[in-house]
Amino acid sequence: QVQLVESGGGLVQAGGSLRLSCATSTHSFSDYTMGWFRQAPGKEREFVAAIHWSGGETVYSDSVKGRFTISRDNTKNAVYLQMNNLKPEDTAVYYCAASSYRLVRVFVREYDYWGQGTQVTVSS
Repeated sequence: QVQLVESGGGLVQAGGSLRLSCATSTHSFSDYTMGWFRQAPGKEREFVAAIHWSGGETVYSDSVKGRFTISRDNTKNAVYLQMNNLKPEDTAVYYCAASSYRLVRVFVREYDYWGQGTQVTVSS
């Protein structure tokens, strides 16, 4: 069982930045592809970004490409999401997730473990 705990959410004005963190208890963190997803009220959970277990490959949704950066530190068992130039449409609960697939994955169903989520609210 892999436990994931997100932090770093909050309220920010449009154009501002936030950095989300996800800590995990697993000692095999480097075995997992890690991803960030988000869910706005009344909407489906959607893919935001993912990073290969080695950190050598990253994938982003078109809506955040160029503004968000995913990274990981396998020595600290942590993954991060740096969010810049935030927009009101980025408002959502953000979830960290771990996938046992060795290749980067973008679908909710391909992730095995999920955190509880952290709220990000961007005011206009």
